[in-house]
Amino acid sequence: MKIQGHTFLVSGGASGLGRACAARLAAAGAHVVVADVHSPSDEQRKAAGAAIEFVEADVTDERDVAAAVAAAQAGPGGLAGAVTCAGILFARRIVGRHGPHALEEFAHVVAVNLIGTFNVVRLAAAALSERSPDEEGERGVIVTTASVAAFEGQIGQAAYSASKAGVVGMTLPLARELATRGIRVMSIAPGIFETPMMAAVPDAVRESLIAQSLYPARLGRPEEFAALVEHILENHMLNGEVIRLDGAVRMGPR
Repeated sequence: MKIQGHTFLVSGGASGLGRACAARLAAAGAHVVVADVHSPSDEQRKAAGAAIEFVEADVTDERDVAAAVAAAQAGPGGLAGAVTCAGILFARRIVGRHGPHALEEFAHVVAVNLIGTFNVVRLAAAALSERSPDEEGERGVIVTTASVAAFEGQIGQAAYSASKAGVVGMTLPLARELATRGIRVMSIAPGIFETPMMAAVPDAVRESLIAQSLYPARLGRPEEFAALVEHILENHMLNGEVIRLDGAVRMGPR
């Protein structure tokens, strides 16, 4: 998929990994529609210029996402792809000091991270199906965000790991179904990245996670995630796979 001259939807694009993706795609000549529950800062709006537009949207809300997809369809070159970065981090033991894990907390994490991702995917896929195919027969690309926690969830991550494992699990079925429409589907499972979500993690936990990375022994940079997204969009042979981007981290129980 050619990036320049097309429009891409980035959910959760007002901060963290999504913000880096929006900036990278805009720098590559794309128009980007950022869908996020959080309003961008004045600094981000100024830096974005005309290449990035912001739409307030909750990924769990059908109408919000439909409006964001419509805005992307109306952008230069039409909607050519979607990158789903909206998500929340959550930790809670199954049985803690105050009793069992609250069911509504588990449901909320799954609603945002898994159902929200699927909501963006299904509506973006429907819109992409209406595009004329390029010379490769491709109509669009969808990139979702999973996590290494989908494979090595730690104590307290039952809800988060389940939500991200769901993203991993639907990658191949989505790719198989959408292949006939000329739409590729990929997922990235990042390790520990320097994002606003990680800023809330206690220093001791942060250092423990870094220590489990083989190399480089540091947090990932959002720009590195965005670089992989760009490559996935441009490489026609990448489809139906989950790529770990994690410095070879293998997380322990804690």
